[in-house]
Amino acid sequence: MASPPLTFAAAAHGARLCLPLLPGVLVFATAFGAAAVGKGLTLAQAVVMSGLVYGGASQMVALELWRDAWSWPAVLAVATVTTIVNARMILMGAAIQPWLAPAPKARNALQVFFLTDANWLLGSRYHAEGGRDHGMLLGAGLFLWVVWTFATIPGYLAGALVTDPKRLGLDVLMPIFFAAMLVPLWKGARLARPWAIAGLAALAAQALLPGYAFIIVGAVAGMLAGALLDD
Repeated sequence: MASPPLTFAAAAHGARLCLPLLPGVLVFATAFGAAAVGKGLTLAQAVVMSGLVYGGASQMVALELWRDAWSWPAVLAVATVTTIVNARMILMGAAIQPWLAPAPKARNALQVFFLTDANWLLGSRYHAEGGRDHGMLLGAGLFLWVVWTFATIPGYLAGALVTDPKRLGLDVLMPIFFAAMLVPLWKGARLARPWAIAGLAALAAQALLPGYAFIIVGAVAGMLAGALLDD
């Protein structure tokens, strides 16, 4: 099977599709930089964390559990919680595996490093509409990575200037974006049943279980529902 193309034009297209997300990404990256100050991280440590971890939710969770004095149990706790938060990436990667499989392994390793909720959703819609160029997925992910990493710097320098995005209403930009992008993927009520089951399971787990277990519960419930309800 021939390897899918990887072009600059598609990468630029992917970056353009991310432009509506810029306000939310900038504010949350700035908030992470400001929070890093309070935990005693240096500017270099905060920027490197954003660049290497590249996981907004898991980075904020890690800061919540940050310790002045580290022990192996504390390291294990942070690793476990961030793994749970990022476990959704396993299912997201599996969902786009048929698209990525024909490409060289080195390219796919790069693509999954830059994989986020946003460019996965954009890429899924692009693929569903017949797009096959890997540049779109990589371009969107790389664009968001650059913005996220470098927006950490002004947040760190500004300290606690923007610690609560909710005050500006910017916390709703991501959910609105995802809801708008999901609409074209609608293929009828029958295929939406696993989505509904996953959502209800996650809401129930959020109310009943501590921490971020609701992410795993919702993902597993949706996965099982999709398998069992598949004709």
